[in-house]
Amino acid sequence: MPSDEFELDDAPAFEIGDKVRVRKLIKNDGTFPGQEIGKVLANIGDIGYVASIGTFLQRSYIYAVHFLHTGFIIGCRAKELELVEAKDNEGNATQK
Repeated sequence: MPSDEFELDDAPAFEIGDKVRVRKLIKNDGTFPGQEIGKVLANIGDIGYVASIGTFLQRSYIYAVHFLHTGFIIGCRAKELELVEAKDNEGNATQK
């Protein structure tokens, strides 16, 4: 896993379309609109799909993960996620 200092020097840990699982409880820190601060947005074990990949402070990747059961799209760090399934070049799911 790349260090937080130079994460952008490496390729992203996940790709768009990857099926991922949350490794830690994610609560609203005030950056998720329409929900109370402190509200649980994703529980440990929740499954979602990487919808886009951005960056934060020119240091780390942020993965926009779409959780179908809630409809939430939540920005997550790589350390908060684990790969369940990846997509191959033709868009087919491949097991980890």
